[in-house]
Amino acid sequence: MERIYERCCGIDVHKKMIVACFRDGRKQEVREYGTTTHELKGLTSWLIEQGCEQVAMESTSSYWKPLYNIFEISGLPAMVVNARDIKTVPGRKTDVNDAQWIADLLQHGLLRGSYIPDRDQRELREASRYRKSLVEERARELNRLQKMLEGANVKLASFASDVNGKSSRRVIDALVKGQALDEEHLKELLHGSMHKKIPDIMPAVEGVMTPMQKRLLACVIDHIDDMTKRIGDIDRLMEDYLGEYEEAIVKLDAMPGTGRQSAETILAEIGFDMSRFPSGGHLSRWAGIAARRLDLPLRLRA
Repeated sequence: MERIYERCCGIDVHKKMIVACFRDGRKQEVREYGTTTHELKGLTSWLIEQGCEQVAMESTSSYWKPLYNIFEISGLPAMVVNARDIKTVPGRKTDVNDAQWIADLLQHGLLRGSYIPDRDQRELREASRYRKSLVEERARELNRLQKMLEGANVKLASFASDVNGKSSRRVIDALVKGQALDEEHLKELLHGSMHKKIPDIMPAVEGVMTPMQKRLLACVIDHIDDMTKRIGDIDRLMEDYLGEYEEAIVKLDAMPGTGRQSAETILAEIGFDMSRFPSGGHLSRWAGIAARRLDLPLRLRA
């Protein structure tokens, strides 16, 4: 079989160990390295000295990322391959044989690398996904807050659409502090448009809270406020990094059902180079969305 790469390397990556098989024609050399930065740099230097043309590694958890980052900085061509594309043969069960098998497949051009965004986009993705996890966690805490209020027979949600809104939070804070809520006090706490509902709200917020419940509510509220602050920090971080792409964000924001945060997430996930998507259909399939037509041109229209 024709050799595509004369000198290449297959790498089997684990949490604490890396097995590298370097092939030079029919000859091969296998080495083991640890996963500290010093040892990863040692592996990189060895491959560069050997004149390695291409490296391939399996996308094992997130263990491949530090190694890929160092290869990228060093200018060493590397591809990350999906595990399902590396079909091992019977008898190749050890880490050494796995590395040899990857090197053999790579040398003969039988591996297809996964798309790996550049470093800037990878970092932007990380920030975007962290923001998503924070938003989801805050939603869970808000649900927990609502359940705790219901458990104390505080029916605030019957009159306020958002238990984390300003008026609702003022009322909840007053309840946690053990303050008596009469009509005059509620007028101070509630938004003006809710004043006419005060006669109905009064019995709804007359719950029964034990000292333990009040302390638990205070903890949940503190957690919600902390996550809100962190979400705001990530929002500002992404705005700083995406400042030069404001025009693209505005165009995406103009699409029905897409807000600014969604536009930022789209750019973080898809990237800024559309040339790798021949059409809108290819982008839809890559994103896991069934497109009605696969030949639609990929354009962002104002």
